[in-house]
Amino acid sequence: MLIGEVARRSGVSARMLRHYESLGLVHPSGRTGSGYREYSEEDIRRIFHIESLRALGLSLREVKRALDDADFTPSALVDDLIRRTRERIAAETELLTRLRRIHAADPAGWEDALQVVTLLQALGSKSADARQRAALASGSSVFPGSSASSGSSASPGSSASEVPVPVEALVEAALGESDPNVAGALRWALARSGDGAPALLAEGIGSPVAAVRERAVRSLAVLPGGEAAGHLRDALAHPDPVVRGHAALAIGARGDTDAVPVLVDLLEEGRNDTDAADTLSVLASDTATADRIAHRLVERLARSTTPAPARGRLTQALAGIPGTRASQALAELSHDTDRAVALTATYLLQLREAR
Repeated sequence: MLIGEVARRSGVSARMLRHYESLGLVHPSGRTGSGYREYSEEDIRRIFHIESLRALGLSLREVKRALDDADFTPSALVDDLIRRTRERIAAETELLTRLRRIHAADPAGWEDALQVVTLLQALGSKSADARQRAALASGSSVFPGSSASSGSSASPGSSASEVPVPVEALVEAALGESDPNVAGALRWALARSGDGAPALLAEGIGSPVAAVRERAVRSLAVLPGGEAAGHLRDALAHPDPVVRGHAALAIGARGDTDAVPVLVDLLEEGRNDTDAADTLSVLASDTATADRIAHRLVERLARSTTPAPARGRLTQALAGIPGTRASQALAELSHDTDRAVALTATYLLQLREAR
């Protein structure tokens, strides 16, 4: 079969067939009397094999090795192809994400687009200082839909015409940030980022990684508005006690009494117990709520499984709860069998009566 017919049957151009021959991939079985290349059925099968391997992403050099090396192991090459394909997909996905974020910023011109690229690169910098500056710069930008207004003061060196980093990029950076100073700057930027952040951070609370969940709830805690508060309220039932604790402190500070049970848990467990006691004191602003908080504290004190250090913290928390129910509880605890609890209750009761 001559080269023209082979090209028609295989879909490989005559020029490429000659290139294959020059590389030693294909060797026509013979020549006609006029010197034209003549291909056998075996040659054509090899051409199809070459095209199949090229379709998998192999280079021509790798194709030749695969077809000619008797010791070649297909599984090793396939494993390598899988690795390279994953790397390529990851790189292209990252590029697609970056392009979408630039598009979301709606740059007016190339200068604005390049500014967004610069900020995105800075957020991913290995330098904590660079990441922090990028977070502060994005948070100080003024743009439609932002919670910032045209009268807001910007950070030094910022410009009111700056194009903001899309909220998706800020959330991703906040969920991956381990440096406390940078994390604080990112949370500040998120609080000024407008719509979109609460829902994205709520997704982060569902992460299988504990550190990501904590960063998500801590970021959500600083966001204003009912949507953020709703997600925090939902987080009170989260199986992760760290998530529950941060959510309770956040909504408790906003006056939401749904946080009370988890705040009492924090006291008992000794996690953020000072903040929990302060928040309970703020929530006990009316008689009914104060008595309900005192009742719950007394319930925990009465449990036989409550360890001594926890009973001490629960007793101390009663000091910040006004009302007769808390006073009665302290009077009863002044006779407690645990001497430390009895002494603490007696002292707190004396302070209470001296007011």
